[in-house]
Parts: sequence; C-alpha cells; structure tokens
Amino acid sequence: MLIEAPELSSHATVRHAFFTREGGVSEGLFASLNGGLGSGDDPARVVENRRRMMQQFAFPEEALVSLYQIHSPDVIAVERPWPRLERPRGDAMVTRVPGVALGIATADCGPVLFADPFGGVVGAAHAGWRGTLAGVLEATIEAMERLGAERSRIVAVLGPTISQAAYEVGPEFVTQFRDADPASDGFFRSGERGGHAFFDLPGYIGARLEAANIGEHEILGHCTYTEENHFFSYRRATHRGEPDYGRLISAIALTP
Repeated sequence: MLIEAPELSSHATVRHAFFTREGGVSEGLFASLNGGLGSGDDPARVVENRRRMMQQFAFPEEALVSLYQIHSPDVIAVERPWPRLERPRGDAMVTRVPGVALGIATADCGPVLFADPFGGVVGAAHAGWRGTLAGVLEATIEAMERLGAERSRIVAVLGPTISQAAYEVGPEFVTQFRDADPASDGFFRSGERGGHAFFDLPGYIGARLEAANIGEHEILGHCTYTEENHFFSYRRATHRGEPDYGRLISAIALTP
C-alpha cells in the first residue's frame, strides 16, 4: 500500500509515505487508492482513500493538505490544514508545524519529499518537467531555509516517476528544454521516431537536487508507467484512450 525511503524513515521525528494505488475503495479506472481531488472519481471514495492514508500516519483525514497543482515553481508555507475544496494554487509546500501532512498528487510526474529532521522542517514538491525546469525544487529548499532548515541537513527523496524508457517526447519538447537549460542535453537519448527523444525525468530531477548542494538525495527508481499494478499513469491512460486516471499521493509530516 505504501513505500518508505530509509533516508527518511530512519528519523523518528518524520513520517512519510509514497502511497501506491493499492488498498483503497475506488473502482474502474481509479482502482483503488485514488487520492486525486481533481479526478472524476466519486468524491466520497476519494475522501475515504485519503482517510486510509492518514490512518497510516495515525492522523485524522483533515490533516492531509494538498494543492491545486499548476506545474509552477510556487511554494506555499503551511501553518494549518485547509479545507479540501479551498486548495491554494501551487506545486510545493513546506511546514514546521507537527501533525500536518503535506500531500503531493502525481501520475507520472516526480513526487519529491524533503526533510531537515534536526531543524524540524519538511517539504513536498510536484516535480513535472515544467516545474523542475522552472525551479520548483530549488524554491522548495529556499522556502525550507526561511523556516529554519539548513541546506546541508536536508534530505530529499524522489518517489515513483515515469522512467526514461517510457517517456518519449517530441522535437518541440526537446528544443524548448535544451534552449532553457543547455546542460540538460545528456538527459535525452534518441527516440523511436524521427526528431523524438526519450527524456530522463528522474535523472534530471536528481541532477537538480545534486546541484542544490543539499545534504542527501535519493531516487527510488519505480516507474509509474510500467508498474501498472502499483501506480497510476497519465501517459499510460492517454495511450489507451482512457478518459481519466487516478492520482498517487506522496506525503510527509513532522510527528506531533
């Protein structure tokens, strides 16, 4: 039902989980642990799924906060939970408040969980290609520092993300990316169609974290596209012509 990273679970002051699609009540395209408030799933089922997630943290369901994600570098500092239907727009959150679970929704993009366990600050970022290129990872680290974290103590873990082998992109993507970041060239390899390329999103996220000079970062290496029994995937649903898809939740919190 969930995946934990030793780099985070070794700290008693931090709780976290990269939830899989298993262990929920949703059906059909959303089977079964769909946490996406913006999906077309039955809202009551989504609420129950999110309640089950927080049960793993020993938190009430309302402790799980999430965003209206827009593929931006915008970071929200969380002081208290907000109502589910009043999600602010943004793609990352930070907090130093115990008992608040920062939840990122993904279905191929990279969920990155951050912690400075000694400074008592955690963060979570939705790192798709747009947000990563725009600096959402660096913005999250800077927001954590404003709350008292020290960069050299921050641990970051990238959870289930689409792998390079499953992520073929068109020539416009390649041109736009290389123009914005010439150093990204090594994260592309030739595609199966002319002008296309396979993009290594997990590798690129890892490189941005490495360049940020934080204390430690890890990539879990699970592919959302190929591991269908465990993960939802926007791209897989699109290739099949399916009208919608579930969302995975990755969450982190400070223990009360």
